[in-house]
Amino acid sequence: MFHVKPTALALLPLFVVSNLPVSAQQDATKLEAAPLSGYSASASSDEREWEAKFRALPSTDNLREDMRHLSARPHNVGSPYDKENAEWILAHFKQWGLDASIETFYVLFPTPKERALELVEPTTFTAKLQEPPVAVDPTSNQQAEQLPTYNAYSIDGDVTAPLVYVNQGVRADYDQLDRMGVSVKGAIVIARYGGAWRGIKPKVAAEHGAVGCIIYSDPKDDGYAAGDTFPNGAYRPEQGVQRGAVSDTNYQGDPLTPGYGSTKDAKRLPIKGNPQLTKIPVLPISYGDAQPLLAAIGGQTVPREWRGGLPITYHVGPGPAKVHLKVAFNWDIKPIYDVIARIPGSQFPDQWIIRGNHHDAWVNGAEDPISGQVALLEEARSMAELVKQGWKPKRTLVFCAWDGEEPGLLGSTEWVETHQDELRKKAVMYVNSDTNGRGFLGIEGSHTLEHFINGVARDVKDPETNLSVWKRAQLNAIAHAAGDSERQEARNRPDLRIEALGSGSDYAPFLDFAGIASINLGFYGESGGGIYHSVYDDFYWYTHFADTDFVYGRALAQTAGTALMRMADAELLPFDFHNFADTVHTYVGELKKLLKDQQTQIEETDKELDEGVFTAIADPKKTSVPPPHKVVPPYLNFAPLDNADSMLTASADRFTKALAVVRAKGDQGIDPQTLVQINGLLIQSERKLTSDAGLPGRAWYKHQIYAPGAYTGYGVKTLPAVREAMEQENWKQAEEEVPVVAEALQDEAALIDTVTALLIASPSVKAP
Repeated sequence: MFHVKPTALALLPLFVVSNLPVSAQQDATKLEAAPLSGYSASASSDEREWEAKFRALPSTDNLREDMRHLSARPHNVGSPYDKENAEWILAHFKQWGLDASIETFYVLFPTPKERALELVEPTTFTAKLQEPPVAVDPTSNQQAEQLPTYNAYSIDGDVTAPLVYVNQGVRADYDQLDRMGVSVKGAIVIARYGGAWRGIKPKVAAEHGAVGCIIYSDPKDDGYAAGDTFPNGAYRPEQGVQRGAVSDTNYQGDPLTPGYGSTKDAKRLPIKGNPQLTKIPVLPISYGDAQPLLAAIGGQTVPREWRGGLPITYHVGPGPAKVHLKVAFNWDIKPIYDVIARIPGSQFPDQWIIRGNHHDAWVNGAEDPISGQVALLEEARSMAELVKQGWKPKRTLVFCAWDGEEPGLLGSTEWVETHQDELRKKAVMYVNSDTNGRGFLGIEGSHTLEHFINGVARDVKDPETNLSVWKRAQLNAIAHAAGDSERQEARNRPDLRIEALGSGSDYAPFLDFAGIASINLGFYGESGGGIYHSVYDDFYWYTHFADTDFVYGRALAQTAGTALMRMADAELLPFDFHNFADTVHTYVGELKKLLKDQQTQIEETDKELDEGVFTAIADPKKTSVPPPHKVVPPYLNFAPLDNADSMLTASADRFTKALAVVRAKGDQGIDPQTLVQINGLLIQSERKLTSDAGLPGRAWYKHQIYAPGAYTGYGVKTLPAVREAMEQENWKQAEEEVPVVAEALQDEAALIDTVTALLIASPSVKAP
């Protein structure tokens, strides 16, 4: 579900300040000897021993056999095998000695009862809308159990209209169509996957007056232009289709229960007119079905960057192609089964370290999601074995196998909404995974955890190179740096920067709604392919073209499991604010640059417009319809944000210096009573970055630093309330939201200062 690009950064840790800046050549044994962040020297030594024992336990054989079982049949929401898998996972958790149960929710999950797509002018063609079985792939022939190719949460519809090609169907593409003088009003649009989450395409199409939307996978992106197609290679075959949800971006979870759990007796919104459903009918198709439709479109040829990989000349339209699109759905409420297991904390049972991966799939789902789910299972099994050997985590570990992720993060969201009050008190960290391949470790997450997760990555070996997964990621970041500055940063920063989280997997309700610091992990880069959300994402494909020997599944289990243990056992929770403050400062600078770029662009547009008007007066034959003037204020007051940014940086610096004093005291540490107070505050640090009111127009999204974009879907928008208002040229709203974001940063700075004061005042830290 995600693709992440590691870059670089971090600085000083906590309780003991370890992993200080080191050169790439420094002996790794010195890092291993340094106390872990959040640990005294003696506790660090014990923790490293337990972690080493843990990392020896995950088994590639178990990973393979668990995947074989869980992906043996289609297991979409509402299917018999979905429930069977949940019960199988539950039985294994219990077999290992974990306290486990299934929580059931009841969600809206439409499935297709009618699908039709045909070209009716100037010639005729009927789309197959079927993924054929492949002889060598034994599970691809389970047609009776496979969900048809469709987009969940499309409305019912039956429309016939001219066809217009809109490239990737994002807002910039419609700006280009405007410049070309092409309107989609009253038309059906055809868009290729990419550029934004699939649900953005019908949303923007409807906003421009289209009456239907077709989405197809172009071979340029994940078909034969990228590599050999399945079964000869990893990439999408001619009739392969990407299923997926297309709900709107107002909130996550069940469309009928926004903000609260979809329990059996929950009050539900009506289906008709629900804000999460599309405004026009939508259907995904293969490039085999798309080619005759695209070939029939006339009109202007497309811009160079719009050209796909099919052996045709791409035209925009409209005409002469006209198509008939019909979709109708069963609008059913279906049960979903979240499997929750716990290892209780020995000292702080009401502080939770949560690990999650979903178990449902669109079809067989070996890569998405079972490659991540089997890693989670090995983590749980291995930690249960450590418990038998005498390990007692200080904090409670919660393992979650989510259902209903594919239609819209249903299982995780409903669980978080149901338990939101308890989670806001108890949840320390959430660690997510989803798909897993092979290659480089990708990390996204809360920047208060950036230094922590870098430290974890330094202690896990890459199975191919015998370097640490951190070092291999660093070398990849250096090799793919955009310029000298980024390259030097990747070489010289003590830690790699992690990407911010948008949406697309089960971390979203934890971070965006509940304000729980979150991390998303997965290996990527060497197992590309084009089977995403198709019948070909199965055990045969995965064991031939992805992590064929499951060594990166083991590496994922080792990485995520080490993170869980290290956070669970820390004396002082290893959150870091220096990295966070640095990242926020970068985001504030990006807003200023965005405004400057917008002002420059509009000045240039106005100049071109004035020149065009002058030309039209001189020569009426050259008259064209000019774009309207855009109004940009001469000044947007960033002062509250600048002040808050400075406060945050100063608070983070004071915190780091106080921790250096703690380190100097060695094993004397912090007195236990103060430590409890400090950890309680640190647990709340991510919550301080949320607002009860949420984002403008999207109140479900509470976080003021990170959110998925309203017009990107998966893609993150940082400082979203201000940034999106600016991007949409809503200057009044941008001005109003600056102090709101500033207040969240000031609240965070105040919390950091309180923690620092407690550190300084601690009897064990005070100077003699």
